[in-house]
Amino acid sequence: MIAVVRLVLLALFFIVSTLAGLLVCLVRPFHRNNVALFSHWYGSVSRILGISVEIRRDPAIKPDTPYVFIANHQNNLDLFTMSGSVLPGTVTLGKKSLKYIPFFGQLYWLSGNLMIDRDNKDKALSTMLAAAERITQQNLSVWMFPEGTRSYGKGLLPFKMGAFHIALEANVQLVPVCMSSTHQQVKLNRWNNGKVVIQMLAPLTLTKEDSIRQFAKNARQQMAEQIQLLDTELGNDYTASKTPVKE
Repeated sequence: MIAVVRLVLLALFFIVSTLAGLLVCLVRPFHRNNVALFSHWYGSVSRILGISVEIRRDPAIKPDTPYVFIANHQNNLDLFTMSGSVLPGTVTLGKKSLKYIPFFGQLYWLSGNLMIDRDNKDKALSTMLAAAERITQQNLSVWMFPEGTRSYGKGLLPFKMGAFHIALEANVQLVPVCMSSTHQQVKLNRWNNGKVVIQMLAPLTLTKEDSIRQFAKNARQQMAEQIQLLDTELGNDYTASKTPVKE
């Protein structure tokens, strides 16, 4: 019975939030705070799913300062947990195919997010350069998943270099965002689905003197260790950093 109620509430949420979001975008298309507003809407769905979300932010993260946020990407549940941590003035970099999802794709685009064509390296590069330009000109932050795909319980995957190139090009710091493991955590028919902690770590500075690949490996290691700490704190049996992945 709980599962049925949740599915009905989720369906109603998607309908109402999409329509409301499109109306907001008609009034202020591509506004710098659209993404944060809609992300917090989606983050509130965690309550419907019976999940308690705690967001911890390092005090070194300054408001109204542009960053490149790099977060671990586990599964579709991220949409309802991690979304609540997105700060104002942040846009995401998503795959181009999202725009073909009826209504949601249009909302994603009108919100001001950037779309990248992963199958075309030249277009992907120009999108990343455009992201760096928007950071500089509009004082925006960009949220990215450097793994490039959901891990689905495989552990923290190797990082792609795009986020690091954008940060270097825009001359901004990177902020690691670590979420405790949620692999197989939610059961729709269970009232309480536990707690999720999102830890936003202190900003990292990448300079032209650094090796981008080594810097990315170090950032990944730091995030893997932090995820393990969060899992230990919560008593999670599964740890996103438990399974080593060859790079």
